[in-house]
Amino acid sequence: MNALRIGLGYDIHRFAQGRPLILGGVEIAFERGLEGHSDADVLCHAIADALLGAAGERDIGHYFPNTDDRWRGASSLDFLRDVRSILAAQGVRIGNIDACVIAEAPKIAPYIAQMKERIALALSIHPSQVGIKSTTNEQMGSLGRAEGIATLATALIEISTQTPSETPWPGARIV
Repeated sequence: MNALRIGLGYDIHRFAQGRPLILGGVEIAFERGLEGHSDADVLCHAIADALLGAAGERDIGHYFPNTDDRWRGASSLDFLRDVRSILAAQGVRIGNIDACVIAEAPKIAPYIAQMKERIALALSIHPSQVGIKSTTNEQMGSLGRAEGIATLATALIEISTQTPSETPWPGARIV
């Protein structure tokens, strides 16, 4: 029996001087990057959390803690590859990803096709299964003051489930 599950991911990072801006595994031409332990790719981080959440797993901080030097400066595409492996071990298939990057600047439209390709490659899916949009925060709040970038992402997965007679708790039902 298979079930469809949906996950939601969110990430936000403030801008920092002296760092490259990486979104979706692509370096964006901009005067500031994002502060973070890894490459601070808010798009990949939100997607990773959406996928992990859909599978009922713990969040990205559990798997890639910012207290572990192994992840210092790491590419967030590597996080997505590891998440793909975690899901594959459970028999999960990724249906699609949909993400919205929220930033006053920079404009990311010229980079979206390349982002989709890199994310799809990391997740072993087709670029048509990755949706990326962008919007501003209409000059409201910290994002509206261009202090950083946030991303919301959803993921649809298909997961094999146990038959009702094999459920691990009494009275549980698989729908």
